[in-house]
Amino acid sequence: MLLSTQNDVLGRTFGEAESIRMLKKAGFDAFDYSMFRMVREEDYVLNQPDWREYVHTLRNVADEVGIRCNQAHAPFPSSKIEEEYNEMAYPAIIRSIEAAGILGAEVIVVHPMQHLPYAENKAVLRDMNIDFYRSLIPYCEKFNIHVAVENMWQRSEQAGNKIVDSTCSRAEEFCDYIDAIGSPWIVACLDVGHVGLVGEELRRMIHMLGHNRLRALHVHDNDFIGDQHTLPFTRNMNFELITTALHDIGYDGDFTFEADNFLKALPPELMMDASIYMCKVGRYLMSRVLEG
Repeated sequence: MLLSTQNDVLGRTFGEAESIRMLKKAGFDAFDYSMFRMVREEDYVLNQPDWREYVHTLRNVADEVGIRCNQAHAPFPSSKIEEEYNEMAYPAIIRSIEAAGILGAEVIVVHPMQHLPYAENKAVLRDMNIDFYRSLIPYCEKFNIHVAVENMWQRSEQAGNKIVDSTCSRAEEFCDYIDAIGSPWIVACLDVGHVGLVGEELRRMIHMLGHNRLRALHVHDNDFIGDQHTLPFTRNMNFELITTALHDIGYDGDFTFEADNFLKALPPELMMDASIYMCKVGRYLMSRVLEG
């Protein structure tokens, strides 16, 4: 089991190459390469003609300092109502899968499509997403990387903009998606914070996904009201419950933070020290998973 964290905030602040060096110095075994900016910034380097050369440069940096890219995150959202966006997003997702493969990642998280109100479109979204993930399998095979489905949430205007269920919010549907897609290349990434936001029972979710479906994590904390993506033990999530449940199923994927907002609030001069502390928290949580 490797300890990793996303490089998004450090990458935006210090540059992506330096963020990789910093995470190695902080003590992490690996990094989760964040590619969110591909659909948000037209001039982002991964949208340029020489993007492959750039990714190879990052791979060389990682190899030189001795840190792995274990996981990556595709740009999101994966879909919107606007077809113009979708025509841009799908090729970006494919490009991100290739980029993650170049970096040596074993898993890339790709959000399910959830651009429709979930309650009224559950069956439509299911069919849409099964087709979507199946369309990615040839790229998984080509670039030797698994795509991970993530459990989501959305806000409902009818419910006063409150957070409500979305695709794979509930254990039964999450398991059904993975089983219905029916490919060893498509696995589950459990976002523990998202589980808390919709009121699903975390132990039950982890136990139902089980050892074979659950191959990746997004670990962070929140107050059950907002998707705060901050460091464990700073909000209300029960991490003793989470680590015990992961131990119960013999989880042997990696332990990956998606808690960058803990860094975002700090001045750049403190981000390295904060990353070292994040690493210590991660080592503690990993020990709890392994020991039970």
